[in-house]
Amino acid sequence: MKHVIIGNGPTGLVAAETLRRLQPEAEIALIGNESEPPYSRMAIPYFLIGRIADTGTHLRKGHDHYARERIHLIEGMVVKVDAKARQVEFASGERLPYDRLLIATGSKPIRPKVAGMDLPNVHTCWTIEDARAIAAKAKPGARVLQIGAGFIGCIIMEALAARGVKLTVVEMGDRMVPRMMTPKAGGMIRQWVEAKGVGVHVNAGVTAITQKDGALLAKLSTGEEIVADLIICAAGITPNMAFLAGSGVAVERGIRVDAGMRTSVADIYAAGDVSEAADFHTGRPELNAIQPNAVDQARIAAHNMAGGNAVSGGSLAINVLDTLGLISTSFGQWQGIGKEQGGSGVELVDEASYRYLSLQFKDDVLIGATTIGWTNHVGALRGLVQTQAPLGEWKDRLLADPTGFMAAYLATAQKAA
Repeated sequence: MKHVIIGNGPTGLVAAETLRRLQPEAEIALIGNESEPPYSRMAIPYFLIGRIADTGTHLRKGHDHYARERIHLIEGMVVKVDAKARQVEFASGERLPYDRLLIATGSKPIRPKVAGMDLPNVHTCWTIEDARAIAAKAKPGARVLQIGAGFIGCIIMEALAARGVKLTVVEMGDRMVPRMMTPKAGGMIRQWVEAKGVGVHVNAGVTAITQKDGALLAKLSTGEEIVADLIICAAGITPNMAFLAGSGVAVERGIRVDAGMRTSVADIYAAGDVSEAADFHTGRPELNAIQPNAVDQARIAAHNMAGGNAVSGGSLAINVLDTLGLISTSFGQWQGIGKEQGGSGVELVDEASYRYLSLQFKDDVLIGATTIGWTNHVGALRGLVQTQAPLGEWKDRLLADPTGFMAAYLATAQKAA
């Protein structure tokens, strides 16, 4: 059996290692398009801060790990999947046959169609090579403009602030981290970072970038102008799947997969950020680009590539973020659902102490939660959401005092387990 995996990030690597355990004699090829060993993008901020060398981002530290696991690392850009011939084609024209194929190509950064986005000193921060270029320019006192204040943007912002730059952030949404935080919570995070000396513009986009007096001038949709020495685009990500054109693999916003990570084409699987899998709550296909889901999907795909019948329970939103020392989390359907669907919720706000808690229910089940400034027992919120344990009388107790979520977890979800 010959397994080929396109994408050597955490999803691809976990799948390869799982396949090796399940099929000791199989051939396993792991393809990446960078001249680096498999590494973690989530570790890039630690490299930018200087806590680790670039080698510290590597997913496996042993120099002989892949040789011992008999995982064949291949550097190359896949430009085509020929499902009929069961081959992948590289930009070089070379072809590689497969028996089972896993697409784990993740996402790529979005570069808005803005004049000047291709100027020198305008970068994305997605690869380790991007990070090296940014580290060379983001010196203490440098004027840095960051486009985007979503989850990835806030992680990058943490690293930039630690480098001592003069940082300004522009976000098109009405708050920071709009796809993870409620309006009140996003506003509190903005207040926090502004108090730390970061300039924040919301409801604003960059409409043009020009060069002026040896620097960059960014024009905003609000009419304001910002001068910067370095501009970093963190405006979002999109699934990396253009090479599938003509393959027959069904794609929408991402690659459509079933509960076993199978695509619409026999013996082709997909997992991780590139896949559009069933949502945990609704069952509808959703993009959910977070690592815990990606790793779970990798294991499920590997088991099924090896002849098993593993099934996913659905993709669950799990977000944990450190923004300049302020910890925030959101789980499940954190934005809640309408009353006509049985939805209700409670919100506890302490702006002075930067503490916030929102619980969202469907009937007597906790379906989502958002926190700021809570570091103790937040795993219980994920547990309540994931187990879908009926709360009974505990729902009314939590509506009256949402801080009792740990007691509710012990009395319901944990007791049921």
